[in-house]
Amino acid sequence: MNWLIHDYREDDLAAVVHLIDSTADLGQESVFSLAECIGALTSRQPGVVAVSDGQPIGAALACLAGDRAWVMRIAIAPAWRGRGLASALLRELERRLVAARVRRIAYVLPEEELLEEGLRNAGYARRPAVAYFEKTEPAGASATASLDELGGQLLPGDLWGKVAGMEAEKDVIERRIVRPLAEPERAARHGVRPPRAITLFGPPGTGKTTFARAVASRLGWPFVELLPSRLADEGNLAAALRTAFARVGELERVLVFIDEVEEIAPVRSLPAQAGTAGAHGTAGMHGMPGTTHGVTNELLKLIPRFREGEERLLVCATNSIRSLDPAFLRPGRFDCLIPIGTPDAAARSAIWSRYAALRPDVDLDALVAASELLTPADIEHVARSAAQAAFERDLAADPGSGSTPAGAGTADYLDALGRCRPTVTPAMVEEFTADITAHARL
Repeated sequence: MNWLIHDYREDDLAAVVHLIDSTADLGQESVFSLAECIGALTSRQPGVVAVSDGQPIGAALACLAGDRAWVMRIAIAPAWRGRGLASALLRELERRLVAARVRRIAYVLPEEELLEEGLRNAGYARRPAVAYFEKTEPAGASATASLDELGGQLLPGDLWGKVAGMEAEKDVIERRIVRPLAEPERAARHGVRPPRAITLFGPPGTGKTTFARAVASRLGWPFVELLPSRLADEGNLAAALRTAFARVGELERVLVFIDEVEEIAPVRSLPAQAGTAGAHGTAGMHGMPGTTHGVTNELLKLIPRFREGEERLLVCATNSIRSLDPAFLRPGRFDCLIPIGTPDAAARSAIWSRYAALRPDVDLDALVAASELLTPADIEHVARSAAQAAFERDLAADPGSGSTPAGAGTADYLDALGRCRPTVTPAMVEEFTADITAHARL
């Protein structure tokens, strides 16, 4: 498999329409017209697109009608027929439909054709009278119910592309995490084992949560965030962790994210040293040091079981990797320990370009120079402040004085930067640099 399947996006429309239109005479017909397919796409009905080397090579789309979904079209570029892409597209589309509480999935073929075999292989059964194929999804304690209980969600398919800048980090995560998981068979040919658990570490506000969500979006997997504070509210954190991971085990594929994981896997210290953890909120959450040890031990037992699933990824994030228990981070539990630092000049320029898109006259070089050590979250706050200033200036302008430029200008951004309190200090950067040397594992 050397393709990646993502949710249909608006900018896929032209390519998908071309696929549908150009394959209609190649035995890939449908009882739904091209106009009906376009209508479904533009009304945001469920759809998935397969891409190889940046080019769309296949698409599958459906329309919803109560608890039933009609697969409207599966279109595959001629060179990719007979390579398992139809089944892969169906699987991905079905996952979206099940998440939408669909019980029955139907596909009507206008006549006998090659796709019939693929439908039968995917679990569809032909009904009498016409080439009508239907599949019933199991009800009751389904994966959808588990996802709901965990507060999980299927994220929009374009989050990876929205991560501005941070190209070095994106490159590492793309090569080491996303591609092996998206193309496991291809990875296996080279002896590469897809990762099952990774830790992102770095100063606060650098985008660790954003990256976790973007990876789930890139893979098209459900995203489940386990919040230590919320689990602790259930009274017994170790038991709450067991319950949560048992529910996760009911999902066929999932990305589980635990932020501030140091709260449940801190360095297991002697009682006399436990006061240090309290400064970070750990002692208040877990009580006596023995309780903290029990929670850490429980998580250490849960991770190997989680790793047994082929389409699962655990992503933990921490602001201070040195505060995590060494046993928690060792190889065999976590495949990669990836640093996420403050954006460099190129990344800051990309981030500022996104916020200043309304004003091509904005001096990006000046903003890049004035925002050293700012995190993406800091820059977003500054951009919002500058936009608010421009908005208020527009409100106060004399209606007869003519229109004011849309968006904030360089002076607005620089003024907001002058009032910004950076999240990351030079001391944090020094500590982070030392942590990269001591802990990073790519």
